[in-house]
Amino acid sequence: MSRIFSGVQPTGNLHLGNYLGAIRNFVGLQENYECIYCAVDMHAITVWQDPAALRSNTREVAAAYLAAGVDPKTSIIFAQSNVPAHAELAWIFNCIARLGWLNRMTQFKEKAGKNRENASLGLYAYPSLMAADILAYKATHVPVGEDQKQHLELTRDIAQKFNNDYGVDLFPIVEPLIFGEATRVMSLRDGSKKMSKSDPSDYSRITFTDDRDTIAKKLRKARTDADPLPGSEEGLENRPEAANLVGIYAALAESSKQDVLTEFGGSQFSTFKPILTELAVEKFGPVGEEMKRLMADPGHVDAILKEGAARAHKLTEPVMREVKEVVGFIAP
Repeated sequence: MSRIFSGVQPTGNLHLGNYLGAIRNFVGLQENYECIYCAVDMHAITVWQDPAALRSNTREVAAAYLAAGVDPKTSIIFAQSNVPAHAELAWIFNCIARLGWLNRMTQFKEKAGKNRENASLGLYAYPSLMAADILAYKATHVPVGEDQKQHLELTRDIAQKFNNDYGVDLFPIVEPLIFGEATRVMSLRDGSKKMSKSDPSDYSRITFTDDRDTIAKKLRKARTDADPLPGSEEGLENRPEAANLVGIYAALAESSKQDVLTEFGGSQFSTFKPILTELAVEKFGPVGEEMKRLMADPGHVDAILKEGAARAHKLTEPVMREVKEVVGFIAP
């Protein structure tokens, strides 16, 4: 069976965008792949994190996986820092990756911004650690959003260069899995900006811990425009808020934007938003309720993380033994 690896950063306040863009897809992948899902806490500390908050947020990511329907018996759920192979292999890959490759990473430029000289070395080398996350398990496929495609290309380059440098066929060339409708959920207050946990307005996002009433209230207050919904996707151009709400409906209904517009084209938002709200409450409400139950039982979630780390470690041990033999750290 092909193997999936993916992870979510434990930086708190997980939202509908995380669910529709990533976590919901993780559930369906369990049917056809061996799945390894991580709370990538080592990636999180590329910018400073409060230690107590980081521990809580790591538990929150695990709870979100479970609440969405990831089965800890068939899939592996763990915290990245609890499996040493991630850090060990990242250093080896730091010695394989070329500076020119990392200099082309657009996400570093975006995150570092004008304070590039004050950014951490970890933030710069983030893609090398991401490659180690994936290849420590010899994962064959990675579900990625558009913003991670460049990092996955770097993972493929590192795997290929390692294999070529040492004359081996050790690492697979990983294939991306890119999902369609509404993988990019935008702010409910500004359709031109991605839904974000860092947005100062709580009404910009629907979080995993929002109850049904709160979900309904946020969608009622979601920004729209005065025109009716168009009958085709072309009519959504230059209408970011309308496009966002149609996209959310399509994703929740497991439909396409065009199907939604075929059904609701010509309708005012006063008609469409209550139907969207009912759908969101029906689909996402139970996830939030289960999330709250799990967060109230931290011992249960921590036990799943501990067991998952032990299972993950067993998978990485033979890979790291092979890597160390190839590099020359230990005798064959």
